[in-house]
Amino acid sequence: MCFGTAVLAVNALDNSSYQSVRNEPIQPIQPAEITEPEKVELGKMLFFEPRLSRSGFISCNSCHNLSRGGTDNLPTSIGHNWQEGPINSPTVLNSSLNLAQFWDGRAATLAEQAAGPIDNPLEMAYTHTLAVEVLRSIPEYGDLFEAIYGTRDITIDHVTDAIAVFEETLVTPNSRFDQWLLGDDDALTAQELQGYKTFKEIGCAACHYGEAVGGRDFHRMGLVQEYQTENPSMGRYEVTGKDADRFSFKVPTLRNVDKTYPYFHDGAVWTLEEATDIMAKLQLGRELPQEDIDNMVAFMKTLTGDQPQITIPLLPPSRPNTPRPKPFDSE
Repeated sequence: MCFGTAVLAVNALDNSSYQSVRNEPIQPIQPAEITEPEKVELGKMLFFEPRLSRSGFISCNSCHNLSRGGTDNLPTSIGHNWQEGPINSPTVLNSSLNLAQFWDGRAATLAEQAAGPIDNPLEMAYTHTLAVEVLRSIPEYGDLFEAIYGTRDITIDHVTDAIAVFEETLVTPNSRFDQWLLGDDDALTAQELQGYKTFKEIGCAACHYGEAVGGRDFHRMGLVQEYQTENPSMGRYEVTGKDADRFSFKVPTLRNVDKTYPYFHDGAVWTLEEATDIMAKLQLGRELPQEDIDNMVAFMKTLTGDQPQITIPLLPPSRPNTPRPKPFDSE
């Protein structure tokens, strides 16, 4: 039985091509090198597998749509029986670069995160036992798990491990900003460079740094001014119980941010311009002129990298003993 990463960053083997030539708070994203393609392929099948949900309709891709920047572009996601989710779904792209998963960081790993929605009554509304029973009932899945994990006795740990390994491949290197970091002086326009200069000067890079341009810290939403929202989440406090963590959320990645609207944990803001203006006021106490906002938005759009090129997997059919979906069952 083999658990662990099947995806390595290219620079783990040869970092000569991806060492930034510029000393900046943001580093270029490394392309993924796949070391266990069979496990990645199985994980992709499970990522797109709606039979892991009670309805037989919702898959990981429903909320983390790989054709839409790894998210669903909704304020909060739609779960079982059209239930409204409690919080905005973060992008799955570059999620392997986060210090933890979910807005409140309650999952330490991608595998732990993958297990959560399956048995969440607001999301996929199944149980781990029934989800595994579905897979065990389909001989083709049994063959795949046996070849990779050495057993047909599938467990939820096998399932989430495979999904996590697939998600580790969902990185987006080669953005124009990365090309600039790697030495291409012509990769950015004068406006984009000015936007990046402002981004650093006013303090945005204190939270949005590293490969993911975020995802490495938890910070309070509303340091200078209180953020007004109807969303009840108290963020990191719900994990730690510490008063200091009230309304503290994981800093979101700015990679591909032009594709991952609406913004913030409540999904209340639909444009980058408005999000930039609000964050400057709430977190930095700055009233930015429109020119600065426009320049910073131009810079952030250069953070869109190569999107994962995904061939939709063909899933094996259910068998007579496969548990039946219950798409309209509210119990």
